[in-house]
Amino acid sequence: MNRIHQSARPMITKQKITGHIQPPNDELEVLKKHYPQFFDKNGNFDFEKFKNHLAAKEVNFSKETYTLDWLGKSYARLLATDETDTLLQADDAWNRKPENRNSGNLLLKGDNLDVLKHLSHAYYEKIKMIYIDPPYNTGNDGFVYHDNRKFTPEQLAELAGIDEEKARRILAFTQSKSNSHSAWLTFMYPRLYIARKLLRPDGVIFISIDDNELAQLRIMMDEIFGEENFVATIIVKSNPGGRDYGGIALTHDYVLVYTKEGKELNLIENKEKKFQFTDEIGPFDIRELRNRNIKFNKENRPNLFYPFYVNPNNVDKNGLYEISLGKKEGYIEVYPLISQGIQTVWRWGKDRALQNLNTNLKAKKKLDGTFMIVEKYRGNKYRERSIFEEKIHRNEQGSLREKYVFDGQKPFDYPKSDILIKKLILLGANPSDLILDFFAGSGTTGDAVMQLNAEDGGQRQFILVQLPEPIDPKKNKTAYDFVKNELGKENPTVFDITRERLVRAARKIKTDIIQAKIREKQAEIQKLESQLDMDNRAEKIRKLQAEIQALEKQDSGFKIFETIPVWEDYHWQAEDFTGELELFDESKLTEQDIRALLITWKTYDGMPLTRDLEAINLNGYTAYYGDEKLYLMHKGFDTEHLKALLEKMDTDKDFNPKNIIAFGYHFTSKALREIAENIKSYANKKELDMEFILRF
Repeated sequence: MNRIHQSARPMITKQKITGHIQPPNDELEVLKKHYPQFFDKNGNFDFEKFKNHLAAKEVNFSKETYTLDWLGKSYARLLATDETDTLLQADDAWNRKPENRNSGNLLLKGDNLDVLKHLSHAYYEKIKMIYIDPPYNTGNDGFVYHDNRKFTPEQLAELAGIDEEKARRILAFTQSKSNSHSAWLTFMYPRLYIARKLLRPDGVIFISIDDNELAQLRIMMDEIFGEENFVATIIVKSNPGGRDYGGIALTHDYVLVYTKEGKELNLIENKEKKFQFTDEIGPFDIRELRNRNIKFNKENRPNLFYPFYVNPNNVDKNGLYEISLGKKEGYIEVYPLISQGIQTVWRWGKDRALQNLNTNLKAKKKLDGTFMIVEKYRGNKYRERSIFEEKIHRNEQGSLREKYVFDGQKPFDYPKSDILIKKLILLGANPSDLILDFFAGSGTTGDAVMQLNAEDGGQRQFILVQLPEPIDPKKNKTAYDFVKNELGKENPTVFDITRERLVRAARKIKTDIIQAKIREKQAEIQKLESQLDMDNRAEKIRKLQAEIQALEKQDSGFKIFETIPVWEDYHWQAEDFTGELELFDESKLTEQDIRALLITWKTYDGMPLTRDLEAINLNGYTAYYGDEKLYLMHKGFDTEHLKALLEKMDTDKDFNPKNIIAFGYHFTSKALREIAENIKSYANKKELDMEFILRF
């Protein structure tokens, strides 16, 4: 049995986390890692010293700048890095339902800025695609900026690095319920700043917007994501009848597209594609081998500039001619064309061309009698175009889907087309990726994800965030009555509609798509079973049966969490363990409060919300374990529980906590010293890297 050690006061790491969660400062960490010599003993970065160092290395600084500035910009930057004073609480009754218990999908209730800050640790660089449909600031969409964060002019001036007069003007502006451009930018900037941190390096963000804020959004996105990561402005013909605002009836909206690190979007599959030609390999179309982009030319890509030789006397059934890379008598020499006075090059190098000669590469005679080299293109995928004109992308498609999901009712105004969102998902994400929408609205993004998974067998997961915004019965009586009467909610909110849309959509998808596919595959199995002499019959049947099982297990549930305020009068100001903690009546905390604290901490520590911690029984005391972290949250931890902990670490090979985290208000100073000393002794004996953390 392990002995309990008693000795001098050990080192205990103290952390003030609750009510003080901030997004990770990855830029600062990069500087600290690569340029530690430019930080002083207080952790401050000496920019002038750094600049002089770069100048000595002959690094030039750009003197040309183009930035977007507005009254609340310094405040918006502060909000992007400011602490959130909320906790995350689970809807336990909902999350325990069979369809939700093991779901990888999330619906989060709360201010999306607070939620994004909570997500920024566990989901840092985990999101492949973000789609948002934020308020457009039309003047009629209800957007007004109102901030409930409380700063004095003196505090804001110090935190934002501005003078007190400007701080007063900013605070007056943030409380004015403005819908100006400045108000909208102040609202959007911190949310997009954190959103970028959540994206994977190959991630992409799509933002629906209209003319009111498109220009401002584009410049702000250039600042946050980098101008080089702009991909496109997609034009969506959303309302062919036009919105008559005077002058011209507007028939379109936009989707602004940025990647995190300049990666390309996915190609789109055209399942109905008809090919023009066929050969012994199969059907194909042709496309010119010449690179039409003149920035690639003979001067900077000399390895792509070389001749082909065409045999004019050997033409196949498709009208394509034999070619060679070696000069032959009677063959015609062909180089890439000169375009705009610049000598262009091929898209392929000589080695690749040699491997495909006369199979996937041939020559085609042009109308003027000259030849061009063409590639046989056998794929049915294409690069998406920047204008979405099809009827299925219009707002009316969103309304039709909503009415269908809600059995003829239409509680939400102007929902986005689910087919539009499905196309964006196909462009920006792969079948096993994580997709985020932090302006969830009616839940179209979640609906689209579930539809796609049912259609192609994907395992995409979604995170949706929606504010519990009250529904005004005067502005939207249909939605108000639906939530109040049909859902039985006393105070109807938009969040209620989001949740109900996801539930009903999942039900429809099971009936319409999944069950139909299961019936198709069962019919295929019956047909195969009747063909006794067919090769690989048993293997094909097993494959179909596995596909049926996968369809039956499709994730159609979601877990719910919400942000709640940190408890009133909660604080911690103790400097060491010699005195008493600042007074806080921890006895008023309920088991639900402790669980909210635990969820908040484990998310801060990098564990996704969908992953549950394992309850560990330490001789009657319940601790919680996950990702090599052990949480001691409850009162009553004593020597017997410590012995049980040490014994479990000794005997259970799957139990290897590297961090033991205790809730400070539930432990006496004596108990903390005893735990810390014994953990230190155990770690030294086993040569382990372990840390005891006291957290508040």
